[in-house]
Amino acid sequence: MDTTVGRRERKKAATRQTLHEVALRLAAEQGLDRVTVEAIADAADVSRRTFSNYFANKEEALFHADLVRIRRLLELVRARPADEHPWTALSRAAEQLTAASDYLDPLWLAQRRLIRAHPSLAAYQITVYGTVERELTAEICRRLPESPEAPLRARVLAAGFLNALRAATQHWIDHPDRPLTELVHDAFTYLTDR
Repeated sequence: MDTTVGRRERKKAATRQTLHEVALRLAAEQGLDRVTVEAIADAADVSRRTFSNYFANKEEALFHADLVRIRRLLELVRARPADEHPWTALSRAAEQLTAASDYLDPLWLAQRRLIRAHPSLAAYQITVYGTVERELTAEICRRLPESPEAPLRARVLAAGFLNALRAATQHWIDHPDRPLTELVHDAFTYLTDR
């Protein structure tokens, strides 16, 4: 039974990844405005219904890899020791996440370029990051001593962290001469310098 469940989950993950990659490829080749859910489903050789089982729309399919990375970041933060200072937990989790990202994945790079070219995708990205920011805020709040200031402090820490991570990543895409891990470390240092 466990083998069947494992195989089924792997097949679902592979289908989701294929749909994501096809969406990116089609958007890069044809332009985002010309890509439809039907075109993605056809190119991936699945039905429209199958596409809908995995993604609500083409934007969600395009952002799949980002969401996976962000979810992984949240897992890494949650796995840090409960008594660790929030900023330390955030930075160490980011270091773990970025340690494996010292090369520019062509699919991910294509996605970044699409986002720059299409304001509608930037709006979708802001929505996704807003959801993550709320989850991260809740995790940080659990790590802070209870006080009336804790919710605001947690929100500011989460927003600052995510924006520094985003800025370092964007800089890395534009100037890939240094490892992403170093740039993220520098960005966090700039935030904590007084």
